[in-house]
Amino acid sequence: MLVLLPPSETKHAGGDGGPLDLSALALPALLPQRRATVDALVALSEDPVNAMRVLKLSARQHGEVAVNAAVPTAPTMPAIDRYTGVLYDALHAGTLDAAARRWSGVHVMIQSAPFGPIGALDPIPAYRLAAGTSVPGIPALRRHWAEASTAALAAARPDFILDLRSEAYAALAPVPASVPSAFVRVVTPGEDGAVRALNHFNKHAKGAFTRALAQSRPRVGSRAGLLRWAESSGWSLREGAAGELDLVV
Repeated sequence: MLVLLPPSETKHAGGDGGPLDLSALALPALLPQRRATVDALVALSEDPVNAMRVLKLSARQHGEVAVNAAVPTAPTMPAIDRYTGVLYDALHAGTLDAAARRWSGVHVMIQSAPFGPIGALDPIPAYRLAAGTSVPGIPALRRHWAEASTAALAAARPDFILDLRSEAYAALAPVPASVPSAFVRVVTPGEDGAVRALNHFNKHAKGAFTRALAQSRPRVGSRAGLLRWAESSGWSLREGAAGELDLVV
């Protein structure tokens, strides 16, 4: 099973790893797209005023331009530790034991805007770039990433893909039609019995669910296998709309 997570806008600064090595990231076939995106991001940073406009930064966020300028040379840390925010706070990767982190390195990927899908333990620097940003010098991110990323995921030949990404990030790397998969929606039942989607708790539930998978390390290779594991582990996961699973919280 391969679990796909969204990134987070907020990130830890610094790191104790060496500079970014694009050729060492998961799915090496994406190296051309990664190089082009990083080059475009660095070039954009040469004009701070324009960079702030393109990245939709406020005056107090002007330091993010320098963060992007330093992407090729800045220190790195594992992607799963780089991101912060509700999902990653719930995942709490820094407290996972060694076996759970190894499982994450094999079975979890994070959909980043500048690097495409990356392994959970791939070392990356801090950066500022969202899925909907149009960076001068490269096509719109969806066109830049989608076809190549889908092909790279297909070439990895996972048995099953569990897609926990937001729709905006899922569009950057659509799951290959050749791979069995499920897109997860986090829902809660209302007083009338109908379910409704959640926002804040959506992210928290996805982080906690991923943590539970890493700690349990189940041998899941299918949708049915995941549903069986969830039931045995106290999670309310059920069939949703076509191609989807509902995580009920």
